[in-house]
Amino acid sequence: MLPAPPFFGKGTYMGLILHLPRLLLLALFGLIWSSPLVADWDAGLLRDLTTGSSEVRIAAMGRLMTTGDPRQAETVLKAMAEEGLFQVGDRLLRKEGNQRLDVLTGEVVAGEGGQLVTINNRLRKEIANSLSLLRLFSPERSIRLTAAGALENQATASMVPVMEKALQQENDQDIRDSLTLGLALARLTSKDAEVRLLAVKTLGDSSRPAVKSILTRLLQPGQEAHEAVVRQARQSLDRVNLRLAVGEAVGSLFSGLSLASILLLTALGLAITYGVMGILNMAHGELLMIGAYATYGVQTLFRSHFPQAVDAYLLVAIPVAFLAAALVGILLERTVIRWLYGRPLETLLATWGLSLMLIQTARLLFGAQNVEVANPSWMSGGVTLLPGVVLPWNRLVITLFALMVLALTWLILNRTRLGLFVRAVTQNRPMAGCVGVHTGWVDALAFGLGAGIAGLGGVAISQLANVGPDMGQGYIVDSFLVVVLGGVGQLAGAVWAALGLGLASKWLEGWLGAVIAKILLLVFIIIFIQKRPQGLFVLKGRQVEG
Repeated sequence: MLPAPPFFGKGTYMGLILHLPRLLLLALFGLIWSSPLVADWDAGLLRDLTTGSSEVRIAAMGRLMTTGDPRQAETVLKAMAEEGLFQVGDRLLRKEGNQRLDVLTGEVVAGEGGQLVTINNRLRKEIANSLSLLRLFSPERSIRLTAAGALENQATASMVPVMEKALQQENDQDIRDSLTLGLALARLTSKDAEVRLLAVKTLGDSSRPAVKSILTRLLQPGQEAHEAVVRQARQSLDRVNLRLAVGEAVGSLFSGLSLASILLLTALGLAITYGVMGILNMAHGELLMIGAYATYGVQTLFRSHFPQAVDAYLLVAIPVAFLAAALVGILLERTVIRWLYGRPLETLLATWGLSLMLIQTARLLFGAQNVEVANPSWMSGGVTLLPGVVLPWNRLVITLFALMVLALTWLILNRTRLGLFVRAVTQNRPMAGCVGVHTGWVDALAFGLGAGIAGLGGVAISQLANVGPDMGQGYIVDSFLVVVLGGVGQLAGAVWAALGLGLASKWLEGWLGAVIAKILLLVFIIIFIQKRPQGLFVLKGRQVEG
């Protein structure tokens, strides 16, 4: 019961008459507040859902979705689709479990009877489309994103009001982009030229290849009669083409940098063993393979014994792979390669035989089939730089990893005692031995360093490609090309050669395909080496004499 207004005078009828309008307003407010309606729909709209022609009922569905709460609309439409909607007099009841609830009030209604609301195939299809539209209002982002993506190619003019309502309520930028594109495509079907013109302008802001096809088709003769729409479509197509060209250029640049990082990791160890020590190591690819299998072994160990920390396996695999490949490299140098210094042909044949032995050993230990090395969860997915240009996290991490390995290698060779001994032995072995440098162990440690870096390259490759006994064979030629092109004994040359080959390879592949691009790069390197045998960077000082 409402309390008496404080401005009424006690026992005065004049005060009651003067404040009668306020009394009526308060009474109306009380009626509205106590009303059992929980939706913005009236009984006439709900009756249109159950009676009349299919056109009337379809129009009522549209009004149902654009007024009131979309979740309540979804409840009513689901009841219709599941044949659980009943008409009892002027009331509509929906079935929920063993109970029947009033559509408007949500109250439980006792009793049985009533007329079942039936639908035909056309209405069933429209209800399915309407329920798909109502997913745009789901509290779950993934459901809304999927619904918006599906509507990009399926939206029609009749869906525009609901999509506009969803766009007004949406805060997620990805979903808004999909809805904006779907709305523009839906408006293209309108009979109003102004609406189509607005749609074409909106499409000009997109960077998707599908939009380019739509605008190109719209410009074909007989597709669009209105001159302003055609003119705007040409302008929008030019804008879309420019964005796509920029996206392709950025994507090619990133692909080239990613390939360059892989080439650098595979060639950096060879730049030490061949460029600094002068050893033609044909087993370098198998050292990559050892690093990759070490990564696989650590992953298997974590999955079996530390499943809760499996995402950290890669951090443990890095030192394990380095040590495994380095120990194998030292073993090879101490047992075979140390007897072949200064004999390049024999070294070439011996290391080729060693590579075959390592491949067969891997087959015996792990089998001939490739094994799975999965990315950790923190390396999954990617960064969307532009629409249609996604930079995968695994390639971004590997690029940063390659730069870190390069920096550490430079520090070791230029700022440590081992690096000083390696440079001394490389420049003048007899003099280094005379001043007390143990040249034999320096050779072994330098070869182990190069082999360990190759093992780190195997860690990176395992995150991008299959791991198998023969995986190293595909990288040995590219590694030698990088070292020879950059200049023997020069880490800086290896960096610039890897960068140049990576970018040039991806640029040519976009024009000519992978095979022709590879052939052209080989021809270029052959011609370059004939004109400049020392490579991009020339050795200076005593190192030239050595």
